[in-house]
Amino acid sequence: MMVTDGQKPGTDAAHELTPSQTARILVEALPYIRRFAGKSVIVKLGGAAIDKALDRALAQDVLLLRSVGVRCVVVHGGGPQVNGVMERMGKAPEFRDGLRVTDEETLEIVRMVLVGKVNRDLVATINREALDEPVAVGVSGEDGGLLTTRPRDPALGFVGDVASVRAGLLHKLLDDGLTPVVSTVGADASGQPYNINADEAAMAIAVAMKAEKIIYLTAAAGLLEDVNDPSSLVPRLTSAELRDRIAHDSVSAGMIPKLRACADAVEGGVGYAHIIDGRVAHALLIELLTDEGIGTMIRKEADW
Repeated sequence: MMVTDGQKPGTDAAHELTPSQTARILVEALPYIRRFAGKSVIVKLGGAAIDKALDRALAQDVLLLRSVGVRCVVVHGGGPQVNGVMERMGKAPEFRDGLRVTDEETLEIVRMVLVGKVNRDLVATINREALDEPVAVGVSGEDGGLLTTRPRDPALGFVGDVASVRAGLLHKLLDDGLTPVVSTVGADASGQPYNINADEAAMAIAVAMKAEKIIYLTAAAGLLEDVNDPSSLVPRLTSAELRDRIAHDSVSAGMIPKLRACADAVEGGVGYAHIIDGRVAHALLIELLTDEGIGTMIRKEADW
């Protein structure tokens, strides 16, 4: 799929299309629908990109893709939402190398916000848009041993890495016509919960499910040569090129976890990884079903 400079489409553009233009768009989408039908696509929604109106557009995208046979799994973060609750409780968030230091009290807040609030809201939004029957089902990484974790570093407290993914559980939900919405709290073999970086959790799920694509919806246009210049979007690169940029500190620190996750995903067997602007309504459909697409695309090998 080709990618352009990430220019945001006008919100009223759909109302200005002629019937013939609408027909061309539908015809353009057809080969992509055929290509991705029956394939798994992991959609990771960052907390900074969560917004009531945009969540509704994402719900519509996921439901349309489901109706044409694309098997979508939504994985979400919620860092800003966790920060907000912590601050209201008089507890200052603490981070080390981009990871939240998670003591016992913070872990309870993370579980409450991600599992009890953000996940439920996303599930409800998708199900409201489904109209005829609810299809979204909320799943925590703790549920059914979906995400088994191991501790990362004692200095981080209850922060875990994904040790294994019970991919069959997600495949079964998809086979039953349901759309899993995953909150990224996992547990170790003893049942102890752990906070998991959502970018890494989404990558582990994508690799375990042998997904065709993993798509990160962020509050950025993609990977930029200059973070202050939206027109400097890097449209595509290989995982080796991506790792070289990380090694030479030529990317912003905040993007590094996502970029590493993208490289790990494609090197782990996922076909494509994308970083796109989740602030653009229907960004998911634009990326999957149009020739131009938006954002940055990563592959293991350069075959564009």
